[in-house]
Amino acid sequence: ARKLEAQLDEQMSAYRKLVSTNVSTKGDAAESDVESWIERLINQLQQVNSQMQVLVSSGGSDMVSHTLTRHQEILQDITQEFYRLRSSLRAKKEHASLLDNFKEFDRTRLDLEEGGESEQHTLLKEHASISRNTGHVDNVISQAQATLGALVFQRSTFGGINSKLSNVSSRLPTV
Repeated sequence: ARKLEAQLDEQMSAYRKLVSTNVSTKGDAAESDVESWIERLINQLQQVNSQMQVLVSSGGSDMVSHTLTRHQEILQDITQEFYRLRSSLRAKKEHASLLDNFKEFDRTRLDLEEGGESEQHTLLKEHASISRNTGHVDNVISQAQATLGALVFQRSTFGGINSKLSNVSSRLPTV
């Protein structure tokens, strides 16, 4: 678990740098590689924690239980930070994309103002309108995805709180 946590720490550091410098609208190969590597390490750490949970539940000591709790908290912190960084990166990309779409729309509007044949004018106007609407739909979809991610995170947080409360109540029934 410590080895995986150290690897995750290194990858998260690289990902933080990537998020702080990346503002392009296209998906970068290095970015997707780092994201997939971090997700793979998080899954491996979850498996290790699950194996430790089995050992603790089959009669581990309090020290081992405390160690497991600490590793679970570290995993939760890393996962939370990863999702926060990933959503920040996606928000930056969306912002850059919106700016690009606005620039394209502005160019189209300028072309329309310069004139042209009426049929072409109408088609370009319709194309600009469709592009604008597509951008709005993409924005709504990304907001829905961000909301879903927040709800999933809240569910995991409440699940963690519930298990900690049941653990405390089993140890100290008078509380």
